[in-house]
This record gives sequence, structure tokens and C-alpha cells, in this order.
Amino acid sequence: MEDLCTQPLTGPAACISERAGSVMTAGKSKSGIHCSDDSLAGAVSQRACVFCGARVVLNPVTDAVHLVHGPIGCATYTWDIRGSLSSGPEMYRNSFSTDMKERDVVFGGEKKLAACIDEIVEKYHPPAIFVYATCVTGMIGDDIIAVSKAARSRHGIDVIPVESSGFISGNKVVGYRAAALALMQLITPKDGETVAPTRDLNFLGEYNLGGETWLIKRYLKEMGIGINVAFTGDSTVAALKRAPGACLNLVQCTGSMHWVALQLEKTFGTPFMDINFFGAENTAESLRKIARFYNDPTITARTEALIEREMTRIRPVIKRYREKLAGKRAAIYVGGAYKAIAIIRQLRELGMEIVLTGTQTGNKEEYAEISSLLDENAIVVDDTNPAEIERFLLEMKVDVMAGGVKERVLAYKLGVGFVDHNHDRKECLAGFDGAVRFAKEVYLTTCTPVWKYTTGTFPGRT
Repeated sequence: MEDLCTQPLTGPAACISERAGSVMTAGKSKSGIHCSDDSLAGAVSQRACVFCGARVVLNPVTDAVHLVHGPIGCATYTWDIRGSLSSGPEMYRNSFSTDMKERDVVFGGEKKLAACIDEIVEKYHPPAIFVYATCVTGMIGDDIIAVSKAARSRHGIDVIPVESSGFISGNKVVGYRAAALALMQLITPKDGETVAPTRDLNFLGEYNLGGETWLIKRYLKEMGIGINVAFTGDSTVAALKRAPGACLNLVQCTGSMHWVALQLEKTFGTPFMDINFFGAENTAESLRKIARFYNDPTITARTEALIEREMTRIRPVIKRYREKLAGKRAAIYVGGAYKAIAIIRQLRELGMEIVLTGTQTGNKEEYAEISSLLDENAIVVDDTNPAEIERFLLEMKVDVMAGGVKERVLAYKLGVGFVDHNHDRKECLAGFDGAVRFAKEVYLTTCTPVWKYTTGTFPGRT
């Protein structure tokens, strides 16, 4: 492996030669970016593991028990992993684990898992239990499917295995699929059960970070539309089981929920559309798409009135921030492409130049869209690592970065402003008011006077 700390900053080359195809320049690449593969061993990927990918999708189901079958560290790492808020049950905030020890690894942990399920049912009486596999349980061959099936017969509740052993793949998206399979098992009606159709819609890929589900629900209510259930922000087991009755599925986080939308369309005939409520323009566009689906003059009129009122209110505020931020250089590295695309549009609305964009889980089509939104010579990266992020932040002379918790320290270390867009954040960044909050955060971190005391003290920054 090359010395990552001493390479000259000459063009957007990957720090590790095997990753050359995972870095491209917008407007110049002819073959497209290499993506959707397992992380390169030793590259210290910014991705989380397969188990973590499943946990972030399912954790906001508020009244379910989330039981991690593995060492206590796996449950500790993902305890309360989402900044999701609940309007009712708080069971999801508890962290349950079988706490596997060396003896369990040697002799197997199936009996311990069954005993844990029995204890949870006796003490908490949950409507459902999600049982997560981890690396250890997968490697020793514990059959969580058989244990879950037996517990389901024993207790008469949904006990759903989530096959999320981390060693299955070096790609977090595999964890999303494990969660999606578990959700489909939960919401598919059992023999003899029916779900009444409604004119309400499902909201897929929305996790109620900072109460964002509630905000969008208010918008839709003003338009005359109801939300059947969100997947999975502020959801309950009973609400999720009503999912087949919706007339439309909205998909916001395509990485975690596009496959679920496809299955709902295939199984129940429910159409879906991709939407995005991050940024004022994205929000307005999404609300209009939803209104067009219903093809109701009253809904259309209410939608336009809502958009006009909110845009009139926030436009002067956004303009003031734009005057301060125009020409500043920004970088983006987030989990999914839908979020990256939204942030690109928001930063462009603020007059900023996006010189670096990347995601953990984007696919070729999404990267093509990302590239089309960027100026020529902007760098696009898939599944990057700290060495590459640091290198590109310096090389591209970035003023501010939008990313997650792992990127924050890298940015501050290099004297670069940072905006948190992680899945554990507490701020509501969706909708029209969310666009203002985001612009304010970008302004405060980019234009803070502290940088004049640090600029020039880091290699590569002047």
C-alpha cells in the first residue's frame, strides 16, 4: 500500500491504486464511476457494516423490540442510532442484546437467544421482535431463522429474523436489503388477513429525524392528503401492517427503500414516485408531483397556495445568506445519493461551487445525475476513505463540508467548516424551514471569524 500521507496533490487520483475507478471528474469521465462493490480491505472505508445498515432502517419502529444477537459491542455501537422522534411508544430507545461470550461462540448461542426472546415477551409484551444477526453469530452458524420461527409459534407474535451478519459483504446496502426483507415479512398479510384500501400514501425512506415526518405530514394535510404510514419514522408495528392499503408510495431514501417500493408495486400494485424534501426547490417540486398524482383541482390549488406562501416567506432570508456565501467552495460526503443531490441543489441555490461530492451507497445512475449537476472538474467519489477526503479537501481548497459524524473531525482538523447531515442529527432540515436552517448552518460555519486564525496553518491550505 502506498504512503497516503506523502503523495503530492496532483489531480483527483485515488490514494490507493485499487480505487482508481471509484474516483472520477465530473464532465470528463467517459466510463462512469465504479460503485456498489464491497469496500476495499484495509482502506478504512467511511461506510458502516451490514448490521448497522439494517439497524438504521428498522430502529425507528417505535413499539418493536430490537434484539441484537451478538457481543454487547454491536448493540452498544447502534444504541439509539437514529435521531428519530416518536409521538408515542419509546420501546425502540432500549437496547437489547444476547451479550454473547466466549462460551456461546464455542457451544452456540441459539438456546441463549430463545431464552432472551422468552424473557422479553414475558417482561415487555411487544407486538414484534426484530432479531439481528451479527458477524459472530453468522460465522458460528446460529440459525436465527429457526429460533425466530419457534418463538413466533410459542408466543403468537411477529419474531422476525434480520440476516445482517457483517461479513456477508463490505457494502452497507446489503444491510438495507436485509431490513427490507424483514419489513416485507412484517407487512405482508397472513392467510385470511386483508388490508382495506385508502386514498392515503406511504412515505418510504423517511426516519423522522428532528420531527421531519411530522412536518411533511402537516404539508400534506394542508393539501388534503393523509400519510398512511412512514417507513420507518415514528411508525408502529400496527401502522406498518396497513402499508398495503396505500394508493401511492413516496420514496425519499432510494438506497434503503427503493427495493421495498418495487416489491409493494409488484405484490400489491401500488405505484411509487421518487421525491425529496431537502431544500426549498426540492420540496416545492415534490409537493407538485404528489398533487399531480391525485389529479384533483382542489388539491392542486391548495398545493400552489402552500408553496407560494412558504417561498414568499423564506426567499428573502435565503437571498441574504446567498450574498454572504456566493463563490465559496463546498464538499459533500453522505450516505445516500438522494441526500447528496438535495444538498448539491441547496448549495447551488446559495451561489456556492461544489467541488467534491461522494456517497457510501450510490449507484451508476445516481452518480450520473450527480455528475450532471456539478461543474466540470468537480471530483466525484464512491465509498471513500479518510486519506482521500483529507487530500481532496486540501487540493480543492474547500471552505465548508456537508457530511456525517465521521467526516466532521476530518473537516475541523483541516480548518474546514462543517455542516452535520447525519442520521443521528436532532435538527429538522426538511421542508421550507429546514432549507433556512441549513443555509444558516452553512453560513455560520463557513463565515465564522475563527478560520482567519487557522487558515495557512494546515498543509495545502492558504
